[in-house]
This record gives sequence, structure tokens and C-alpha cells, in this order.
Amino acid sequence: MTQLRQDYEDFKKKDTEIVVIGPEGAESFRKYWQKYDLEFIGLPDPEHKILKLYGQEVNLFKLGRMPAQMLIDKSGMLRYVHYGHSMTDIPSNEEIMNLINQ
Repeated sequence: MTQLRQDYEDFKKKDTEIVVIGPEGAESFRKYWQKYDLEFIGLPDPEHKILKLYGQEVNLFKLGRMPAQMLIDKSGMLRYVHYGHSMTDIPSNEEIMNLINQ
């Protein structure tokens, strides 16, 4: 999330909103967002409904959810998806920005 935070203003300039979905409950999300003063949207998914909807992998040997980045347009169409194989397998903000320009 640090990576997304660094370029959040650039995403906004491209009329793009960042939504982070995580397995924690609403109270944990609220505390985290306040602690780190995050401007983008945090959506708790403790029942894993969104995880299942988009096919995000859970790997208990790697401590839970694997990272997944998706680009969804305003009509709700999934335009890009990257399922990470480890916690460090995350596309750069630049890669995502280039996709927005297409």
C-alpha cells in the first residue's frame, strides 16, 4: 500500500480511484487507515466474498492471500488482472499507469 500511496495523486489525475480490499474486519481497517492516514478506499472483506468473486488465491504456506491487482473501468469491466505468486510479486505503479493510458 505504500507504493500506491506514493503515487495516489497521479492516479487521481488520471480519474482513477484506488480500492484496497483486505481480509480484516471493518474496525481493523478503520484503525489502519487512520494510523497511516490513507486517502484511498479500504474495503474489508472478512468473509472473503470479493476474494472469491475475483479468484484471488489464498496460500496458507505464504501467510494467506496472495496479492492481486485489477484495473476495472467505470462500466465495471475488468481490463487487467495480475495475480501475484508471492507478497513481492506486485506490478509497479508505472505499469498500472501505462495501462490506464490505453
